[in-house]
Amino acid sequence: MKAISTEIKWGIYFSLMTLLWMTLEKVAGLHDVYIDKHPIYTNFIAIPAITLYVFALREKRFKDLGGNMTYKQALMSGFYITLVVTILAPLTQWITTHIITPEFFPNVIRYVISHNMMTKEEALNQFNEKNYMIQSVVGAPIMGMMTTAIVGFFVKGTKQERV
Repeated sequence: MKAISTEIKWGIYFSLMTLLWMTLEKVAGLHDVYIDKHPIYTNFIAIPAITLYVFALREKRFKDLGGNMTYKQALMSGFYITLVVTILAPLTQWITTHIITPEFFPNVIRYVISHNMMTKEEALNQFNEKNYMIQSVVGAPIMGMMTTAIVGFFVKGTKQERV
């Protein structure tokens, strides 16, 4: 467990960052008043997400591995971070749906129907807790490993190569 304690910590940090991001989206009105802007601004979560992976892999390299990290080690570290995020994804989604912004689904459904973007049936099938749970559990490993593959390439290196 000690060998992956850094990854567990950063996986938890990532999940907490996600909850903070959802709270900021709600406070900014992206889940109600400015719901039309939500599809654009929600993607900016990539900035703190990538930043957290950089911090996590740098910590792994410099604190746990003495400054030397191969690309394979970066991938493995990112895999374990992503595993933690994926395991926590249903809980994170539940907290978002039930505590942070329970009105999101009704609001987005009403918006897409009123703007003729979807039929009521399509909207109900798209915007619901079950579908978002599935998306979070499927999306977390895909995005996590893509991020790891890119960030790991830049963070890997030897002690002499300070990142």
